[in-house]
Amino acid sequence: MANIKSAKKRVKVNQTKAANNKARNTALKTAIKKANAAIEANADNKEEVVKAAVKKIDQAADKHLIHKNCAARKKSNLVTKLNKA
Repeated sequence: MANIKSAKKRVKVNQTKAANNKARNTALKTAIKKANAAIEANADNKEEVVKAAVKKIDQAADKHLIHKNCAARKKSNLVTKLNKA
């Protein structure tokens, strides 16, 4: 364990940020899974679910959880699947 006050604070801050990042990542993955499931099931609200997933992807890219090119690729894959369905 750290002895210096600033190092102790960094440990706390890093734990908090790691927890926030994990929650955001989980929410992102869940949104993508729901969108894929809605597309495959040909649900009535699949456009809305995909739109919500795209929003989550954009938010993750803004928070630097994923790279902007990764976000673009994920969005492209979702919209392509939606258009084919």
